[in-house]
This record gives sequence, structure tokens and C-alpha cells, in this order.
Amino acid sequence: MAGKYFEELEVGMKFKHSAGRTVTEMDNVLFSSLTMNTQPLHVNEDFAANTEFGQRIVNGIFTLGLVVGLTVSELSEGTIIANLSYDKVNHPNPTFHNDTIYAETEVLEKRESKSRANAGIIKFKHTGKKSDGTIVIEFERTAMFLKQGQRLDFLPKPKGHSFDL
Repeated sequence: MAGKYFEELEVGMKFKHSAGRTVTEMDNVLFSSLTMNTQPLHVNEDFAANTEFGQRIVNGIFTLGLVVGLTVSELSEGTIIANLSYDKVNHPNPTFHNDTIYAETEVLEKRESKSRANAGIIKFKHTGKKSDGTIVIEFERTAMFLKQGQRLDFLPKPKGHSFDL
């Protein structure tokens, strides 16, 4: 398990994640289709060619999910209980087919969980960049992390399965 436990994350820590991912036309069209997003900017080349972008742009929710995914192996693989919120999502530049995206993370806040003694709450700022450094997405994410010595399969089931924010 490569993820970090609550105690291993400190405010101010920064991660430049090693994995990158090249976004394909199939990624964009399939994701847009699976999510019922018929926006022609994503799925209609003829339409998109006549916009200011001159081509289709990648679905922004795909870009958000990709950037979170690029962080998993180094931050949360096997150590996260749940994502609690996504905030301040900004797309300053579009992602296009064949762009390679990389992720960077900064730990913004850290506190003990109010509802679970075996967990803590971490707030991150994630940034997704193209290989030339152009920022395509920035957002904050709050997640509940396990404390050291705890395992997901042994967590007590809270009544109502709610999480504290």
C-alpha cells in the first residue's frame, strides 16, 4: 500500500506526482457518452471546429477525475476512507485530445475527525498541468484518511454512514 496515513501528511507538504496521462479522443467521447453529456464542444468535431477553440475540448469532469486519479498511488491508495468534498474548481485553460496531464498536490489543512477516532480530515489543493506547464484545472478536495495502524476492512460501521465535514 503506497498511500499516506493521516499522521504522514502535514500542512504545507507538496507532491509533484510522477505519473502522467495522455488524454485520448476515446477517453473524452466515452466519458461524455457514459455521463450523458451531449455538449457538442466534447463530441462534435464539426461544431467545435467553429468555436474559439477550433477543436473539441475534453470534458472538465473527466479532467477533474483524472487529476484525482493521478494522485492516488502516492497519496490515498488503501488509506482513504472517503472523499468528502470538492471545492473551488477552476478550469483556466482547456484540455485537448492528446494533451498529457500531470498532477501536483499541496496539503492545505489537517485536523482530527469529529466523528471517528481512527480517522482524520485532510484538505488538499490539486493542480493539473499540461506537459508545457499550462494549468488546466485547480481545485480543493477534502478527504477522510485512516490513522496509522487502522485498516479499512476493520472500521466500525457508523450509524447512518455519515461523515463530518
